Amino acid sequence: MSLAEIMSTRVVSVHLDDSIQSLRELFDATGFHHLLVVQNNRVEGIISDRDLLKNISPFVDTISEKQRDRATLDRRAHQIMTREVITLSPQHKIVDAIHLFNNHKISCIPVVNAEKQPVGMVSWRDVMAFMEQRVQAKKA
Repeated sequence: MSLAEIMSTRVVSVHLDDSIQSLRELFDATGFHHLLVVQNNRVEGIISDRDLLKNISPFVDTISEKQRDRATLDRRAHQIMTREVITLSPQHKIVDAIHLFNNHKISCIPVVNAEKQPVGMVSWRDVMAFMEQRVQAKKA
């Protein structure tokens, strides 16, 4: 079975110069755990919610906040993104994604077309949901 059958086609992307503050707002608004960084509609990087948390001062929005803490929100997406993005195409098989999840410390994989344009995302949760459906179907 191909990734096209299980991937989420709802992808949220940001630009290289978007501020960490705007990324934080997007993560809060969407509930997503990953944002794709695109330029000319091509994937150039990826940012996880964990990347964001590592790059924001823990004192932001607290009584102890100082100007230097607030300044961490002014950094840009290109400063915190992972540049070497592992991607797959919609035609790749689910087992290809499982192999990548098991051999790299990643929790989602952008799905791109031949021009490196994002067409979807597949997470380990998507794979687990697919596996659960297969097991349930065999029980029925």
